[in-house]
Amino acid sequence: MGFALSDMQVTTPAFEPHGAIPARHSGEGDDLSPALRWTGAPAGTKAYAVICHDPDAPLVTPGTYGFVHWVLYDLPGSIDGLDEGTSAGTAGVNDFGNSGYGGPMPPEGHGLHHYYFWVLALDRSLDLAPGLTMWQFLEQAEPHILGMNRLIGTYKRG
Repeated sequence: MGFALSDMQVTTPAFEPHGAIPARHSGEGDDLSPALRWTGAPAGTKAYAVICHDPDAPLVTPGTYGFVHWVLYDLPGSIDGLDEGTSAGTAGVNDFGNSGYGGPMPPEGHGLHHYYFWVLALDRSLDLAPGLTMWQFLEQAEPHILGMNRLIGTYKRG
């Protein structure tokens, strides 16, 4: 299928679509991943993955851009969301160099950034090793993506 949006809907009780992400979910606060919920997964979904990416980050390296805050995969197809601060699934490596979630924390004076919380529905569990980067994960996942959509939140450093 590639990377086309599907009819899945992604929400959170933490903020409205395109709304401000609370400091509690930022690197300046408690650095907890927000709770996420999704509906409308494609038929045949057997697993999910979640990625949080900031395309506004002023980082450009060959073949990539922005900053990855979260890579989480091998989530069972039987769930329809994640709790705040979840320990579910298999954690990849974010661009902070850490495993798991790393909340918004744009550079000082850099203004408002947009954070894309992507949920990917997959046709099977990939049973991948922990610690993959977003690009390593996507290389393995792309042939298995049935659908995907995102929730966008914003954050400006205090």
